[in-house]
Amino acid sequence: MGARVSDRVAAIAESATLAVDAKAKALKAAGRPVIGFGAGEPDFPTPDYVVEAAVAAAKDPKYHRYTPVAGLPDLRAAIAGKTKRDTDWDVEASQVLVTNGGKQAVYNAFAALLDPGDEVIVIAPYWTTYPEAIKLAGGVPVEVQTDETSGYLATVEQLEAARTDRTKVLLFVSPSNPTGAVYPREQVEAIGSWVKDNDLWVVTDEIYEHLVYGDAEMVSIAHSAGEKVVVLNGVAKTYAMTGWRVGWLIGPTDVVKAATNLQSHATSNVSNVAQVAALAAVSGDLSAVAEMRAVYDRRRKAIVKALSDIPGVICPEPLGAFYAYPSVKGLLGVSLRGRTAENTTELAGIILEEAEVAVVPGEAFGTPGYLRFSYALGDDDLTEGIGRIAELVAEG
Repeated sequence: MGARVSDRVAAIAESATLAVDAKAKALKAAGRPVIGFGAGEPDFPTPDYVVEAAVAAAKDPKYHRYTPVAGLPDLRAAIAGKTKRDTDWDVEASQVLVTNGGKQAVYNAFAALLDPGDEVIVIAPYWTTYPEAIKLAGGVPVEVQTDETSGYLATVEQLEAARTDRTKVLLFVSPSNPTGAVYPREQVEAIGSWVKDNDLWVVTDEIYEHLVYGDAEMVSIAHSAGEKVVVLNGVAKTYAMTGWRVGWLIGPTDVVKAATNLQSHATSNVSNVAQVAALAAVSGDLSAVAEMRAVYDRRRKAIVKALSDIPGVICPEPLGAFYAYPSVKGLLGVSLRGRTAENTTELAGIILEEAEVAVVPGEAFGTPGYLRFSYALGDDDLTEGIGRIAELVAEG
């Protein structure tokens, strides 16, 4: 008798961010006053006009049937229009595939592009799902390490050092999860030119495009990387719609057709009710995200200050998304209520058990020695949670 589970699927690591969130919620349900910094999920409700569009769609019999796998024609056209509005990139509706959340867009993109052994350059720290999707597609993730000294930004020189004759794709993410790093325009353009000059593909995840702060600007690499560009995006972060599960993939029509064929066998069309909700979101203005961004900006400043005040913690200022990604190497091997952590997975466990605060260790993002804090949670919880960690460190 062989193994009950295939080697391919057995090799997938569980989503660390969702695992931390689930553990925090379980402890909370058991009556523990846990504060969770784990999930990358806005703490705002979905805007009313989006919900109302979904309610109307649920009552309309035409949405009770199968619809085209690639997405409702109106939604695909609206996504093309929104892409032009937000990043000044001209695309046709035929270049859009609507997916079940951003994760399916990630999976479909790599499945459509990669043959076994193809290498994908992945800049670390990276979102936990990327390497798993690459490996499932038969690809090989090749990590380029960045740290707090560069603001978690990779250089063309680093990317070139990682390139081999097997390299097919660069994965580029700005604003970044987990670091909140935003690449400046000149660096985006330099990396885009490098991609084009080396005839590589770039897969760029732009889901945090509207969450940038201060003088930072979101610049799409689609403008400088040539024809071999696949853009991933969705409504989850911009419109507080994580649970609605609507993402999309934009690319050359042959790649989109291939990814659509895959989706026709995997899931068929995305829920019509959720698609109509997404249509209301992307067709509307950006006032909802502007309100959220103002709140996130305030929290961003507060969390950076609070974390930086803790001895042993170095917290660069994130310029995008809603994460802080401090180095906590100074807390390893240090007594915390008589316990010491040798790595950040252990440290996150001690913080959860002793301070009742849930954070995600850097091991999940390819960079041990760090913790990810989402600041998409209430102001009071943010203050209380970081305060508990500060108290734990101060007690020793």
